[in-house]
Amino acid sequence: KNKNQNDTMDIISTLLIAIALAMDAFSVSLTKGFSLKNIKKSQILWFAIFFGGFQALMPLIGWCAGTQLEVIVSTIAPWIAFILLVLIGANMIRESLSEEDEEEDDKFSFKELTLLAIATSIDAFAVGVTYAMLKTDILIPIIIIGITAFIFTIVGIIIGKKIGNYFGDKMEILGGVILILLGIKILLEGLGILVL
Repeated sequence: KNKNQNDTMDIISTLLIAIALAMDAFSVSLTKGFSLKNIKKSQILWFAIFFGGFQALMPLIGWCAGTQLEVIVSTIAPWIAFILLVLIGANMIRESLSEEDEEEDDKFSFKELTLLAIATSIDAFAVGVTYAMLKTDILIPIIIIGITAFIFTIVGIIIGKKIGNYFGDKMEILGGVILILLGIKILLEGLGILVL
């Protein structure tokens, strides 16, 4: 009975970790919902696959690396996430303020998608390292983390699209600001200045 209780607690705690990790992906998905007006279902699926995939992959890499790389990654990772999110956010604001009408679909790029997926999943690496230190099996956690991020991404884009349609083009500026703030939050957490 105790083992079953422990297993249930492990799954609940893993689910809570997965939700916490998925919030960054959710925030970015909202901004993409704002900015990609004509986003196709296939593109939404790509976002979900990339965000969910990277959220599952990073803890696995962290777990495999164990404690060896922990110091290096925990120092550098927040800066990488910060730089990527600020650059992408600033670019979104610049595009929104520029007068030229661009083809909306041109804004979907796998390069940007990959950078966003990396930036939002770096903190998942540390979770993988933690699981390695606790000598916990990683298979169930990465499945739960990946699926949670996948679902949160789709929901985020759909909500963002509805809000974006309602409020119009200037939502893209808000999207850029959200990305920049998210980058600052990750950096401050990484430096131990902000604890949320």
